[in-house]
Amino acid sequence: MTSPPPPWLQTLRLDLRAFVTSDFDDIFRLDQDPRVTRYINGGRRSTRAHVAIAMRRIRRNYRRYPGLGTWRASRRDTGAFVGWFSLKYIPRTVEIEVGYRLRHEAWGQGFATEGARELVRYGFDELGLHRIIGLTHRDNVASQRVLQKAGLDPVGWGRYYGQRLRVFAARNPNP
Repeated sequence: MTSPPPPWLQTLRLDLRAFVTSDFDDIFRLDQDPRVTRYINGGRRSTRAHVAIAMRRIRRNYRRYPGLGTWRASRRDTGAFVGWFSLKYIPRTVEIEVGYRLRHEAWGQGFATEGARELVRYGFDELGLHRIIGLTHRDNVASQRVLQKAGLDPVGWGRYYGQRLRVFAARNPNP
C-alpha cells in the first residue's frame, strides 16, 4: 500500500494531491455512479481494468508533463474523498483542459467551481499557460455554469474525445 503524499494545492475547502495506488477503490466507486457518468463514456461505467489503466496513465503523466495532471480531491475539514480535478493536455491536441469529476454527494456545494477556479489560476499564474479550455456535453448545463464561474467563456463547439463538445476558454490576462 502506497502512503498518500501531502496535498500540493489547497483551496479554502479542498486538498488536491497526487493519486497513489491505494486510491483505486475511490475512483472505481466514483465511476460506478450513473449520475456521475451520465455525460462521459457514453454513460457507461468504468470497469476495474479501465480504472487500473487510467491510474497508471495518470501517475505516468505526472513525470511526463510536470505541473500538469489529475489530482485526488478531498475535503479539508473531514478528509472525505470528493472526486478529482485535472489540468492536462487533451490527447492529440496542444490544448490544455481543466476538468473535474465529483461524487454526487459533493454536487451543488461549490466544490467544482472552487477547484476549477484554483486550477485556472494556477495554470496562468504558476505555469504561465496562454490558454485553458473546458469541455462539456451539450446538455450538461451544470458543468457549463461551473466553467463560466471559473472564468472560462463559451467559444463554440469542437471535436474532442471523438465527439462534438461545447468549448469554453480563458486566456491568460497577464501573458
